[in-house]
Amino acid sequence: PAPFRAGGSVTAGNASGVNDGAAALIVASEAAAKAHGLNPVARVLGGATAGVPPRIMGFGPAPASKKLMARLGLAADDFDVIELNEAFASQGLATLRDLGLADDDPRVNPNGGAIALGHPLGMSGARLVGTAALELKVRARQRALATMCIGVGQGIAAALERV
Repeated sequence: PAPFRAGGSVTAGNASGVNDGAAALIVASEAAAKAHGLNPVARVLGGATAGVPPRIMGFGPAPASKKLMARLGLAADDFDVIELNEAFASQGLATLRDLGLADDDPRVNPNGGAIALGHPLGMSGARLVGTAALELKVRARQRALATMCIGVGQGIAAALERV
């Protein structure tokens, strides 16, 4: 059954599970990384947030990503890895389509997204950014976009570059 609306299409089968999890990132200046003998995996190119009406909660990653790309002078095709926290399959598809990306773009969630891996509230953002950075390293690629919705119609996006 559809838990949110009678006759709706969002079900437990196409929504991310509510899971427990933990993630940690170290975000530091280049000087601090050198001073502590750290080997950075990626650097942050920029970030952006945006809001949409709460009735279309989940769509926030699209305007946040567009805002970030405009600020950086980049397009979706400039990213080698895209980590999208898809709370619901419909939300992920709507975001991809608004960004001009194919539903099955191989750059998106190459290791699975929140529907497959889970969506531990409070750590999903760190997981997205960490996964994006590591995927750049593993694939020897250059740029990644990590984006997700935040409650009540907000969205956030971050762009990373492999070092």
